[in-house]
Amino acid sequence: MEIDKKIERFIAKHHVLTFATSTPDGEPYCCNCFFAYDKASAAFIFTTDLSTHHGAMMQVNPRVAASVVLETRTVGKVQGLQITGKVLPAKDGDKMTYIKAFPYAAVADLSLWRLEADMLKLTDNTLGFGKKLIWRR
Repeated sequence: MEIDKKIERFIAKHHVLTFATSTPDGEPYCCNCFFAYDKASAAFIFTTDLSTHHGAMMQVNPRVAASVVLETRTVGKVQGLQITGKVLPAKDGDKMTYIKAFPYAAVADLSLWRLEADMLKLTDNTLGFGKKLIWRR
């Protein structure tokens, strides 16, 4: 199933996701990460060090959730994307995707990862109150 263009346009307008991990015994944790989006594979490319709390947790349990939101106080403009998927090591080409989005990263020592989405759910009140667009792999 093809991803709705409205979902792709929303993703293209944003660059930070809230990334949620958990341990096998259920300890939750979240953080914010810059991301670049790989449209061809529905993957969010991000950098994080494995020594971080969420980096250690995603190694133990690679199933994660994430969200991208538009901050607004106007109910009719509310938009937010919920994501579920699996974190995997970066693939060939991911570094260039990330650097294209964040040119300063070209000189950084990057530890890149990809969140391969298996579900995207966009809530978009500009399409009608509580309107949801859902994509599943």
